Amino acid sequence: MRKARAKKRPLLPDPRFNDTLVTRFVNNLMLDGKKSIAFNIFYDAIDIVSEKTEGNGLETWKEALNNVMPHVEVRSRRVGGANFQIPMQVRPERKVTLGMKWLILATRKRNERSMAQKLAAEIIAASKEEGAAVKKRTEVHRMAEANKAFSHFRF
Repeated sequence: MRKARAKKRPLLPDPRFNDTLVTRFVNNLMLDGKKSIAFNIFYDAIDIVSEKTEGNGLETWKEALNNVMPHVEVRSRRVGGANFQIPMQVRPERKVTLGMKWLILATRKRNERSMAQKLAAEIIAASKEEGAAVKKRTEVHRMAEANKAFSHFRF
């Protein structure tokens, strides 16, 4: 284990929206270090979302991300020889990370033609509280609800 926590590296805001959250999302979306391609995919998806919803694409994306972020999750804890799934609050930083990862995983499993179209479709679905990413969050919340009896084992 480390002696000290790793330092948070400062993120540069993205060039179009001047938002560090967008850069974080693009970093998760990126494959094989191809950041410019990831930015193009994201910006194309935001343009598609803007066209389809006749609104601000970035606001729709932020709303979708909020709908995907979990509030509670279950963590394994060993108590007296048995493993219990204990529901715990999710730290704000982890909330955002999980939301982004689930949104991207759900996007990759979709069946549209291009990645930008897949991402746009998933963003629109998530902003309406639908889609695979929101389903994942619902499952996690249901697991936490089911294991509420073990919450007294929290550390």
